[in-house]
Amino acid sequence: MEDVKQPLLSPRVHEDEHHLLPSQTRNASFDADDIPPINGVRDLFRESNKELKKLWCLAGPAIFTSLCQYSLGAITQTFAGQVGTLELAAVSVENSVIAGFSFGLMLGMGSALETLCGQAYGAGRIDMLGVYMQRSWVILLTTALFLSSVYIFAGSILMLIGQTASISKAAGTLSLYMIPQLFAYAFNFPMAKFLQAQSKMMVMAMIAAAALVLHTVFSWLLMLKLEWGLVGAAVVLNASWWFIDLAQFGYIVSGTCGRAWSGFSFKAFQNLWGFVRLSLASAVMLCLETWYFYILILFAGYLKNAEISVAALSICMNILGWTLMMAIGMNAAISVRISNELGAGHPRTAKFSLTVAVITSSVIGIAMAIVLLVTQDSYPYLFTNNTQVKQLVKELNPFLAACIVINNIQPVLSGVAIGAGWQDVVAYVNIACYYVFGIPLGLLLGYKFEFGVKGIWWGLMSGTILQTFVLFLMVYRTNWNQEASIAEERIRRWGGETESRENETEK
Repeated sequence: MEDVKQPLLSPRVHEDEHHLLPSQTRNASFDADDIPPINGVRDLFRESNKELKKLWCLAGPAIFTSLCQYSLGAITQTFAGQVGTLELAAVSVENSVIAGFSFGLMLGMGSALETLCGQAYGAGRIDMLGVYMQRSWVILLTTALFLSSVYIFAGSILMLIGQTASISKAAGTLSLYMIPQLFAYAFNFPMAKFLQAQSKMMVMAMIAAAALVLHTVFSWLLMLKLEWGLVGAAVVLNASWWFIDLAQFGYIVSGTCGRAWSGFSFKAFQNLWGFVRLSLASAVMLCLETWYFYILILFAGYLKNAEISVAALSICMNILGWTLMMAIGMNAAISVRISNELGAGHPRTAKFSLTVAVITSSVIGIAMAIVLLVTQDSYPYLFTNNTQVKQLVKELNPFLAACIVINNIQPVLSGVAIGAGWQDVVAYVNIACYYVFGIPLGLLLGYKFEFGVKGIWWGLMSGTILQTFVLFLMVYRTNWNQEASIAEERIRRWGGETESRENETEK
């Protein structure tokens, strides 16, 4: 149906406006509803207030949803820590290495819908949203089938990459039980992007809250009260994710999404290869980000006192994960704002929205870091009773606080990239900053110079700082008028208008 001869995701940020194609220049003035030029402090405060309201109507429920969904795994780890140190390490490794690998890949592939659905919704092509979602289901469920082999052989894989025998065996057993969660990811991420594009965040927040309450109660019941241990952890985690999926699907098919959902369609099987290419471009970008700090826990397994190091890092990653959910919520909000506004032909609004989002997220990150530094003597007790683990967590706390500040800015810039459709270019940026610079530096500091966990973490954090700086330069140099024109062409191409016009011309 759609013509995909040209790359879909290409951030042409250095061309002048007079170089645009005729099909793009006809919309050069764009919509009269775009934000007017800001000519003073009064205009700045007025427009900032308007944008903050729009942003937080999206970001508030998105942050709450992200916190609730992340807390499912975090609560499981908390209860596992009460069961024993080995159980905590096993849940942490399974969550971070096995499930983390799958989560990053599936979330990345699903993020293709953030660009397509968001820009199509902004342009009024609402009827295409349901088709995009179904197409993504086909691709992600197929991917989950292939990824299930990673879960089946998780124990051997962990042993092969150097994890201790006890952790590998426990984490491998847990991974077998967690295969249903893998397919829940495949079903969930396209629905989440489908609903986000329409700003239907509140229903997602309500479903996530209900899941969290049930998850907490049943985790306590099965893991501690009935002493099911890791089996109880797997049962509750699987059930919680499938509860979220079924509730969201029920909402979508109930008729509340209007023209966005008109039932199942065979169009979902059309042009799958083109959609796979788009999904892979998105996956590479987000996978490289999602896996990056999970690698920290993997490397910690090679250090002396591996169980202590992994357990302490899992607590730090838990805290970082909770704070990251704030940034990821803002990431989702700014992605929707950017994609909707570019799709509607509002380049100035898109640019202003990202400025407000970056400033807001930075302030939040600094505030959270201050709270963490003030409470560094108390919060480790929530996760473990082991004295050595608590001491190592306290030593890592300054690194954690710095990460929180940086990681509240970086996801917002990534959200801008997703909303504008720059995933392929950002993937190259991530490879260079994270895997060519950050990881080698971390290994050098951690092992060669014997700084241990602190050295590994500092190296990885340096890669994040570099990546954030590069993204900032990309955003700063972007021609937003041109990006709105590119969005218009993208919608026409993937909405089938180009093909229809070619057929009419042939007739």
